[in-house]
Amino acid sequence: MKQSKIIVAGIGPGNEQDITPAVITALQEADAVVGYKYYFRFVTPHLRPGTECIDTGMKRERVRAEQAFELAEQGKTVCVISSGDAGIYGMTPLVHEMKRERNSDVEIVSLPGISAFQKAASLLGAPVGHDFCVISLSNLMTPWERIEKRIIAAAAADFVTAVYNPKSDGRYWQLYRLKELFLQEGRSPQTPVGYVRQAGRPEQEVHITTLEAFDPEETDMFTVVLIGNSQSYEWNGAMITPRGYYREEAETHPRQLPTNKGQDIMIRSFRTIEKELKNGNIPLDHKWALLHAIHTTADFEMEKLLRTDDKAVETLYQGIIGKRIRTIVTDVTMAASGIRKGALERLGVEVKCYLGDPRTAAMATEKGITRTQAGTRLAVEDHPDALFVFGNAPTALMELCDLIRKGKAHPAGIIAAPVGFVHVQESKHMIKPFTAIPKIIVEGRKGGSNLAATLVNAILCYNDAEQLRPGRDV
Repeated sequence: MKQSKIIVAGIGPGNEQDITPAVITALQEADAVVGYKYYFRFVTPHLRPGTECIDTGMKRERVRAEQAFELAEQGKTVCVISSGDAGIYGMTPLVHEMKRERNSDVEIVSLPGISAFQKAASLLGAPVGHDFCVISLSNLMTPWERIEKRIIAAAAADFVTAVYNPKSDGRYWQLYRLKELFLQEGRSPQTPVGYVRQAGRPEQEVHITTLEAFDPEETDMFTVVLIGNSQSYEWNGAMITPRGYYREEAETHPRQLPTNKGQDIMIRSFRTIEKELKNGNIPLDHKWALLHAIHTTADFEMEKLLRTDDKAVETLYQGIIGKRIRTIVTDVTMAASGIRKGALERLGVEVKCYLGDPRTAAMATEKGITRTQAGTRLAVEDHPDALFVFGNAPTALMELCDLIRKGKAHPAGIIAAPVGFVHVQESKHMIKPFTAIPKIIVEGRKGGSNLAATLVNAILCYNDAEQLRPGRDV
């Protein structure tokens, strides 16, 4: 006895040449074909004479599935056709669910097809060369709140993202919101975006633009949108997301090899951190300091806490190589010990900490102030134009602010990263009005000597920033 069977077949995006041989064979074997009338034009040439063709109309998927089961339960081989891949926003899940609901013995066979996003991707070039996801903006059966969570997750995870059902007469704002969310989650405004209308059909249109310039009004329900990831680029009319082969080759080229194992680990760590930043579209000057801060603390909250004045890192680096900054003063010895000796020797810079100076203890006792305050006063007397670095003592930072206001100190720059709970935040606010002094500030309660030292190291090796090659002096 002939086995009752439903074959759910994806017929591709709408071009007869994109129908797979397996689907053509299934159509030739079918006693009946159930589907939406628009798609029969693509399959009719492959049907046997007398094959029953049943059009259920648009948006009547459940009726379509019920009719397929009724025919199959009569012993017929039924082919349910679905555009693209029937398992992706198609009929296959519904047919399986209905089999369970009916407790049916009908055999279900699923034949994949070329999905619309695959066809669109091939027309755009190679946009899905790395990890990707597909999101539908249709909220007919999925609450928008859930769709929005998926959009945020895709954007934050740096997925190449294909968008189905981007726009219709009633769904006019959702694609605008998706674009807004991608930008909010840190996707660069220059990220390439490709969109294809009527992929594979005579009316086909192919466009490549950027996320910033992308206009949702240029899409409709027949459009598939593909948003690149942080590595995607447009070249020679194609949208490309690299898998990484050429990058891997460049990274292992003899001229590119790190000088030691420590540097190798640091380079790979920085690359990992860069990929995980929520906002990668930041000036190199700030990013270089931020990567050092996160590498030292393993704390991505530094994205919110680290504040650098415009071109502060570059300005201080230029001051050092131009010999205008010859001395770095730290509030405590631990901060001084974390600054790389090799970089200091290479650049001819001296680090001083006055905490252990005998004069410091005497002044602190005499004046009734902290030793770090006293050390700051002595440092200003000897080196009023030094780069001042604070990783522990807010009172020392506050002392420097007072000396600046009195005209006794003229720092070349300030790194403000004291840590703690008393006067810490106030001390950082106190230096902000000195707009003429390049400053790097760790906002809030967080900071520390190790963090202050690594920010100095970021300045000392700023010429390695563009190649993202930290750790030269490790």
